[in-house]
Amino acid sequence: MLGLGPEEWQAVLLSLKVAACATIVSLPLGLGVAWLLARRRFPGRALLDGLVHLPLILPPVVTGYLLLLAFGRRGVFGAALAELGIVFAFRWTGAALACAVMGFPLMVRAMRLSIEAVDARLEHAAGTLGASPLMVFLTVTLPLSLPGCLAGAVLAFAKAMGEFGATITFVSNIPGETQTLPSAIYTLTQVPGGEGAALRLTLVSVALSIAALLASEALAARAGRRLGAG
Repeated sequence: MLGLGPEEWQAVLLSLKVAACATIVSLPLGLGVAWLLARRRFPGRALLDGLVHLPLILPPVVTGYLLLLAFGRRGVFGAALAELGIVFAFRWTGAALACAVMGFPLMVRAMRLSIEAVDARLEHAAGTLGASPLMVFLTVTLPLSLPGCLAGAVLAFAKAMGEFGATITFVSNIPGETQTLPSAIYTLTQVPGGEGAALRLTLVSVALSIAALLASEALAARAGRRLGAG
């Protein structure tokens, strides 16, 4: 495909691995936070909402630096985690963590809107029939909001594929370990004669992003039709 070399394929596959891991791991937490914001009123709700969306407002480099302070080898949590053999700094797992943090607001927002669109009377009716809150969520809320929730996951995946600032600040740009697509493109633009490879990776990145956005739009449209029919 596009004549990619071994190192270019390595960056593409690593990006897919990091983005998939970031999306899958953050999915349960994102769904829980979205449900809390959509269906519950509690002290500190506005603060939680602000914290969730903070990565969208902060410069990505700042987010990456905060992650380094928190999860670096000498960070607030990183030192204790390192003793357990869990290391994020300068590892692909750290790249996945950074991508998960950056994509989390997009995931939660899409899921929240989808859950809010579900008629609360259906949930109340299920509750009056004896279903527990968990069963109401699993049998009513989640099935009706599923396309929108999947759209949020796809958006988070697309964001993870294109993340650069937070990732390079937190885990640097190590070929084969943390060098994702954006990092590889950046590196190639700094190397004489690297324009061709940078262009090939750019085309791959654009194709993957467009595919993800089209999938997200299709899932969102399906969610609208499903809720409208309901």
